[in-house]
This record gives sequence, C-alpha cells and structure tokens, in this order.
Amino acid sequence: MIASALFVLAVPAILTRPAKLWGMVIRVAKRTTDIVAAVVGLILTIPVWLIMPILIKLGSSGPVFYTQVRVGANQRRRSRRYCQRTDVPDRRSRERRRDDYNGRLFKLIKFRTMVADAERASGPIWATKNDPRVTRLGALMRKTRLDEIPQFLNILKGDMSLIGPRPERPNFVGELCGKIDDYSRRLEIRPGLTGLAQVETGYDSSLTSVAEKVKYDIKYIDNWSYWLDVRIMLKTVMVVLTGKGAF
Repeated sequence: MIASALFVLAVPAILTRPAKLWGMVIRVAKRTTDIVAAVVGLILTIPVWLIMPILIKLGSSGPVFYTQVRVGANQRRRSRRYCQRTDVPDRRSRERRRDDYNGRLFKLIKFRTMVADAERASGPIWATKNDPRVTRLGALMRKTRLDEIPQFLNILKGDMSLIGPRPERPNFVGELCGKIDDYSRRLEIRPGLTGLAQVETGYDSSLTSVAEKVKYDIKYIDNWSYWLDVRIMLKTVMVVLTGKGAF
C-alpha cells in the first residue's frame, strides 16, 4: 500500500503512459530539429538577406517584407472548462476565443513578390498562372522559393515547423473545412516551410488542387518519420533548383 502511494507520488503520470511519452519525445525532437535547421538556414542565406531587399526596392515601390495572417496548429483539442457552474448568473458558457479559426493565428513573413496592396480591390484570392499582381523579380523568387526564406523566423518563434502542411489564411480555412473532407486534420501539427504536398504538387489554384494537397498532408501526418522528413527536404532542394510547381 505504501509502495503504491510512493509510486504515484514519485513517478510522473506521463511515464505510466508509453504512447503519450513517446509522442512527447517526438515533439521535442522535431522542435529541436526545427530550431537547429532554422538557425543554419538563416546563416546560409545571409547573402540573400543582404541582396534581396535592394533588388525588391529597385524593382517596385512598397515594403521589402510582406506579412499575412495565417492559421497555425490547433492547440485547443478540447475545452478547458471541465466543470460548468449553473448557479452563477451571467457566466459565459463559451470559449474565450470567440472566433474559432480552427487553429492559432500568427503572422507569416515573406519577401514581397507582388505589387503593394495587391488585394486591395479583389480581396483574398488564390494566385494564378501569369498573375499580373506578381512583379518580375517576384516571379523569379516564387520559382526558386526565395520568397519563403524569412519564414525561418516563424520557425524560431514556434509558429511553424520546417516540414508540415502549408499554413492557410483564416477566411480560406473556414471555407475549406466545410468543403473538403479531413481538411481540419491539417491543423493537428505545426504548419511547415515545406511539406509533402508542396514537393508533389504546385501552388493552390482551385478547390480541386487544395483537395489533392490535403491527401498528401494527411499522408504525412499519419506516416511521419525522420526518414520521410529527409526525403521531403531532398525533394525540396530539387524543387528549388528546377522550379517545379511554381507559377
């Protein structure tokens, strides 16, 4: 009896649940890899950080960087309110986050590839082939994925991972969750700088292309391994060198 009590007090609950413990180890290992990769990536791309702002300013007026609100991982799998009191008047019965975006919002940062205020008249829309909003330099950056380099900062902040589903804008997430099966499952993990869907397909251009990407995202989530991450990184290098899938 005493031994059982000492065991309960001395051993963390998580150590009695192997599956949960293994999941925590994987998350810590992946996060550590993300931090190391982001630091190395920032160091290796120092020349890009020095040259690209000058070229962007020479090519078109507007800011060097472009920030956009995106939806990150859903960290609230269940309600925090385990107990609800009914005897207290005017007590809120809903979550603090009144607008449910299915995940945590963050600001994604990129080198600007479009003209300034590109969506002022049209509102949020998908990019298209030969998009007139994209500058000449922007087209080159998109083809080589150089515009994504500032997202190493998002990785360091914990908003993103090196590999995972690409983050989408809140208005699109709300729409797509209702139109594409399992779309919300993409939000089970941190979004990535690159991912299986990105190396196998191109930019989102229609509902059909998004549905195809979701299949790859779910496949990645269900079959994650370090070897799979290595394969995706090698394919990402080929995408950057060949411009596969870019508009």
